[in-house]
Amino acid sequence: MGMKLDEEYGADRLLQIETDDEENEAHDTVNEDDDTGSEISNHSVHAPFHSQLDSPTWPQSYRRSMDVFTGVTPPSLSFLKGSSMLSSAYMRSQTLTPEYSLSKPFISSPSLDREEIPTSNPSKLSIVSSAIFSAPELPPSQQCSYTQSVLNAINALCGIGILSIPYALKEGGWCSLFLLFLFGIITYYTGTLLKKCLESSPGIETYPDIGQAAFGLSGRIFIAIALYAELYSSCIEYLIMMSDNLGALFPNIHMEFAGLHLNSYQICAIISTLVILPTVWLRNLSLLSIVSAGGVIALTVVVICLLWVGVVDDVGFHPSGTAINIAKIPVTIGLYSFCYGSHSVFPNIYSSMKEPSRFPSVLLISFSTAFFSYLGVAICGFLMFGENTNPQFTLNLPTKLVTSKVAAWTVVITPLTKYAITLTPVAFGIEEFLPSPQLRTYAVSLLIRTLLVFSTLVIALAVPYFGSVMSLIGSSLVMLVSLILPCVCYIQLRKDQITRFQLAACSSIIVVGLISAVVGTYSALTNMV
Repeated sequence: MGMKLDEEYGADRLLQIETDDEENEAHDTVNEDDDTGSEISNHSVHAPFHSQLDSPTWPQSYRRSMDVFTGVTPPSLSFLKGSSMLSSAYMRSQTLTPEYSLSKPFISSPSLDREEIPTSNPSKLSIVSSAIFSAPELPPSQQCSYTQSVLNAINALCGIGILSIPYALKEGGWCSLFLLFLFGIITYYTGTLLKKCLESSPGIETYPDIGQAAFGLSGRIFIAIALYAELYSSCIEYLIMMSDNLGALFPNIHMEFAGLHLNSYQICAIISTLVILPTVWLRNLSLLSIVSAGGVIALTVVVICLLWVGVVDDVGFHPSGTAINIAKIPVTIGLYSFCYGSHSVFPNIYSSMKEPSRFPSVLLISFSTAFFSYLGVAICGFLMFGENTNPQFTLNLPTKLVTSKVAAWTVVITPLTKYAITLTPVAFGIEEFLPSPQLRTYAVSLLIRTLLVFSTLVIALAVPYFGSVMSLIGSSLVMLVSLILPCVCYIQLRKDQITRFQLAACSSIIVVGLISAVVGTYSALTNMV
């Protein structure tokens, strides 16, 4: 009898002991959570990055929306079957309709069943993985091979800046080509610094992540605003470029409207905006991401047309120009720096690589390709047109030649694919500020994107200066994003391990960036006025 009681009560005592242990463990866990919460509230930069992510922070959509820029990697083709759903391999099990209704929000409402968007590297804990942001129109993140990563980086670097490179040479003189090489070296180095920043703590995958790891929430928000401003200003450049070339193709059109006289540039700017507008309404950007990856091909066609006109069509090459023009060097610096302004995409390319350790060689190949491309076009274009070189060399090509028309139409068509992809991250960032789920509808999203497009039209009409706007972007935003911020963040994140040489190099780059930004911005604004 006694033995039976001991066995029965012994089991109860064992259960009681286990329960007490569980309560103690729970109590310890609560204390640990409280400690972690206090650390997060203090925004400790030295704590591991994932410990600072108690809740999703703005912008949650940056990673996925910027991944569209790496469109050389073919995304899922499920949209060809009438569905823009993300693959279930990239999302938790959930019910989604194949056709998204007009009432479905771009951003999911905060709820317990939050949609998790995994990253390309499962071993990393990303902000995006716990974000409430839902972007069903964007292709899922995919791991890229080495070749694909090189193509992505080249596609990001070799942009519309190549159109103004002969003009930059004309403004600065032949010795300014050294600056083209110097900025290539500096931006390559700052690109490798971004890689080291990404490796400094688990979970860092984007440029805003780096800012948060280095300077807390304020650093994340500041860098995000700078990146979005750079993207928005690029949309303005696309519109100016498209309007300039259309105006050159149809120089005699004009219109009287409400007592206002509209010239060919203004009419073409309005037409270009109306043509571009439907592309920003697309729910699925997969197709545009593939087509826009052909931007390198489009620019190659334009460069071939330039060489064809110079060699075959007897325009010829005529040595001219000065050794250096100090007064115009600030403009040249802005244009040269614009050519290397792709650092907002580099963290995404690194995070999507199957072999991230090979990222420096990806940068080396892409920067070398970009430099020699820019160098060749700068020399050929300036030798062909001399002091008459325009901010876009396509405007110098003889209008009667078929080759010139091919180049002009290529430049006109290119923004049709790049504009929407460039504006999408900005639109998503704004949509995250919508206060209630009821406002996060397709109609509101259309309104936001439409207002953004027409705002770029207003600025393009007010400041129709392709070269000056590009110089302003290069001097202010690119200097900040591509030179200053990588060095500042690297010093902050690695201040305990940084060598004297690295500190001196970063400090020198920061000083060069600040001086170039101030002088170049002032010069660009003066030229506009």
